[in-house]
Amino acid sequence: MIAPIKVCELDTGKKFILDASLKKNLGTDKSVGIDYKKLPQDVIPGDILLLDDGRIQLEVTKILNQKIYTTVCIGGYLCNNKGINKLGGGLSAKTLTQKDKQDIVYATKMGIDYLAVSFPRTGEDLKYAKNLLKHLNSHAKIVSKIERAEAVANNDIIDEIITASDAIMVARGDLGIEIGDPELVGIQKKLIQRAHNLNRAVITATQMMESMINNPMPTRAEVMDVANAVLDGTDAVMLSAETAI
Repeated sequence: MIAPIKVCELDTGKKFILDASLKKNLGTDKSVGIDYKKLPQDVIPGDILLLDDGRIQLEVTKILNQKIYTTVCIGGYLCNNKGINKLGGGLSAKTLTQKDKQDIVYATKMGIDYLAVSFPRTGEDLKYAKNLLKHLNSHAKIVSKIERAEAVANNDIIDEIITASDAIMVARGDLGIEIGDPELVGIQKKLIQRAHNLNRAVITATQMMESMINNPMPTRAEVMDVANAVLDGTDAVMLSAETAI
């Protein structure tokens, strides 16, 4: 995650540095700090990094100590607390961070019914979350947010994650960034079908009716997207930015 900075503009073709040693509140249009301190160990020259749900794309040119030197492939405006993905996946960040665990403790005190686990790689990540809930005397159900390329690498991993969950979410934002939109179309259908085969509920999410952030009615393309998800067999669609205004 990008550490807090003021909004800055990254121009296509310019050089830009992601600096894991930079303090959280420091950053310019030439370099910014990052929360994920192991990122320099997870990338090599030629990797494509995607910031802010892919709106900004950087190509890694060099790694020196805690600094990742990049060239801006697709520019744009960057502000604080935006996510970082690597095209094709492969980041080694833990599924549940220490902060996540603290949040789970707080959530169980609030009596939650469901806990959504982001970025699981395997079924073991979900089993860990279930054991944590059990230790906290919570009966909350687990929803796995399928967001990593590794999670859809083959049918065995997909089925392992589905079986370890009470429901799954086809989280098309981060998943689409990691595997690409052309692959996402078929993966959405596969996840829905395999979840039904294993008797698990499915939620399809991200940009279902994105235009309604600003408009009172969805576009025809969005209506078709929702309808096709229902025809695929999804049990629910989820809106987020559309209802957060």
